[in-house]
Amino acid sequence: MDSLTRLIETDAVTRLVDHDATLFSDDVDMRQPILQRLGWTDLAEKAESRLPLVSNLAAEVAREGVTDIVLLGMGGSSLAPLVMSEVLGPVDGAPRLHVLDTTSPAAVGGLMSRLAPRTTAFVLASKSGTTIEPLSLYAIFREWMDENLGRVAAGKRFIVITDPGTPLEARRQKDIMRVALAAPANVGGRFSALSVFGLFPTGLAGLDISGLVEHARAMERACHGPAAENPGAELAAWMADAHAAGRNKLTLVSSAGYRSFGLWVEQLVAESTGKQGTGIVPVLEDGGVPVEAYGPDRAIVVVRSEWDGPTAAHAQSAREADIPVIEYVLAEPIAIGAEFVRWEFAVALTGFLMGVNPFDEPNVAEAKAATGGVLDGSVTVPAASADLDGTWATAAGALADVQPATDLHGALAPLLGSLEPGSYLAILAYLPDDEGLLAPIRAAATEVSSRWGVPVCVEVGPRYLHSTGQLHKGGPRTGAFLILTGRTREDHAIPGAPFSLAQLFRAQAEGDLVTLAAHGRPVVRLDLPDEGPEALAAVVRALSTTGGPS
Repeated sequence: MDSLTRLIETDAVTRLVDHDATLFSDDVDMRQPILQRLGWTDLAEKAESRLPLVSNLAAEVAREGVTDIVLLGMGGSSLAPLVMSEVLGPVDGAPRLHVLDTTSPAAVGGLMSRLAPRTTAFVLASKSGTTIEPLSLYAIFREWMDENLGRVAAGKRFIVITDPGTPLEARRQKDIMRVALAAPANVGGRFSALSVFGLFPTGLAGLDISGLVEHARAMERACHGPAAENPGAELAAWMADAHAAGRNKLTLVSSAGYRSFGLWVEQLVAESTGKQGTGIVPVLEDGGVPVEAYGPDRAIVVVRSEWDGPTAAHAQSAREADIPVIEYVLAEPIAIGAEFVRWEFAVALTGFLMGVNPFDEPNVAEAKAATGGVLDGSVTVPAASADLDGTWATAAGALADVQPATDLHGALAPLLGSLEPGSYLAILAYLPDDEGLLAPIRAAATEVSSRWGVPVCVEVGPRYLHSTGQLHKGGPRTGAFLILTGRTREDHAIPGAPFSLAQLFRAQAEGDLVTLAAHGRPVVRLDLPDEGPEALAAVVRALSTTGGPS
């Protein structure tokens, strides 16, 4: 039975819209946690009532002369606003939105140097109210604002978004922050694009969230309809059928203007399906990998503008090669609002079709716990086995017994040699989210993918820990992992914490190294002498030229 027929015969769409938790689990103990994650199915319809609050606060902030809004959040609290701001913004005359979802000291210091305290406001977003990254960033920026504006005036420049009753809601009162906006408690982070987590920061930046919601509402109504003519069900059936056929590398190829949308899709797909030893691996590409290099594990989704000829041509080449392709052509950028809804319904229904609960993330806590262990000294990090001109190489997990390398080619050869049909390589870069640094890595990833015939994903840490990190540990055992770190010279004290920002940043990379190794994944870490382009260039050259399949 094909997947669309299953959706029709099980009445899956109606059951999802009616919040029937038995759609996802027969376990009585699991039904209540699932039910508490199903409140997103009508968020677009409800969003209109929240728009006046957003516009009123935006007007107040603008009257105060604010020119920059900084969003402190991770994962589901940051990726949708990041997409909206990059697809729809910036807006002339409105504050510019900066999404800070990293603990990189260089990124934090660089942003701080470009901001003026008297014209900056912050949105502190955390569903649980306990997320270590935004709370650490808040402590740093709050001290900076207090020193420049005074405690009371600084507090007015911080707005909280969190679930009702969280520790962050209580802290908002203690720290005299401006206001706390209550997020719907029955909506999981990665399904919260149309909640206050997604709409409020972008509304403060003057983006057309009313138009975005209008497109989302139209799609939501369609996704409530019969499966046979339901755009979310169509995508779900296509993904599930591809997965059942062994095509579990969901390759998203987007027009340049929509490329950031892939970051949001990546989290939604990977964290929702990557568990119990199964999962769909999202692969973000720009069309640079030739279709001839694609293996039988690929399925392609295209999100493009009407005038993007090269991306359309890439899709057509894939069709001619008998690779499954589904294509979405957006008539205008504001239509991205509909895509949030389409994908949320599709991924939830795909979880049902795959037999996994799309609303939990059982392996995410492992890396968090390991990070804490690294910071307090209770977890031992695998030691480097070679010093390659200042770059320290470590092989761990499935590669723990390989001989120490004598050069970068030797360090990478065992990792690349572990790749086989059906594998993927993930480059996990704990570096500033600076395209000047990341572009050469992306180019090398395209080269490796083309030469080895496997997907290569470039992930920025610690962002990916709240996204594909679940899939890396809980999904299929087909990933190989290259962790890139740099011995940064910059640091910032975190007021009230027993560790600094640089120590946290490094511990997050090392915690994931420990966790991936414990799961027996092939892992190589290259710890660069600094975060400059020269040290990174040597790694890029080695990646681009090391070996190839025999």
